Amino acid sequence: MKEEAKILIACEESGTVVEAFRKKGFTNVWSCDLLPTSGNFPEWHIQDDVLKHLDEGWDMMIAHPPCTHLAVSGARWFTEGKKPWSLQKEALAFIGELLNAPIEKVALENPVGVISTKIRKPDQIIQPYWFGEPFSKKTCLWLKNLPKLVPTKIVDRGEFITYPSGRKMPKWYAEKWGKGGERSKTFQGIADAMAEQWSI
Repeated sequence: MKEEAKILIACEESGTVVEAFRKKGFTNVWSCDLLPTSGNFPEWHIQDDVLKHLDEGWDMMIAHPPCTHLAVSGARWFTEGKKPWSLQKEALAFIGELLNAPIEKVALENPVGVISTKIRKPDQIIQPYWFGEPFSKKTCLWLKNLPKLVPTKIVDRGEFITYPSGRKMPKWYAEKWGKGGERSKTFQGIADAMAEQWSI
């Protein structure tokens, strides 16, 4: 991919992936999110509904849509009647629009959830510890015209906490309970791998 390629990082407020691509020499890379960016370069961020910008001639989009109503971890809120199913339906419709965007190359990232059963199975499931980050978090990738990511540096997967019920959870994830924004941020090692392997 040429360095003048126009790249959209959808639903990213952290700036992590944008900065990884710009460090590789790409100058036309933008994040877009309803929230203002918490990254270092607000001038590279579009604060708006990303659906309004999908037809602006992008060569590639990497999307990180909210998993609140899609992840397995929150499924019980629907089955127990604590959340209306319409929220999940709306979230899936949003996913569909991103996956079917008029963009040649698309990657969509989300944790294990209902996208796999309601839309289609992911093309790849990766872990942060494949990319030099000593943490565990299953991350699904749905890809269009992009190769699967190749591990760059496999390290230890980090500590786990075992609850009385027998359920296990990565220690880092448990410690950030209630801090959804921090838990959903793209790991630097994964962002660097995307910029390296998807910019060729």
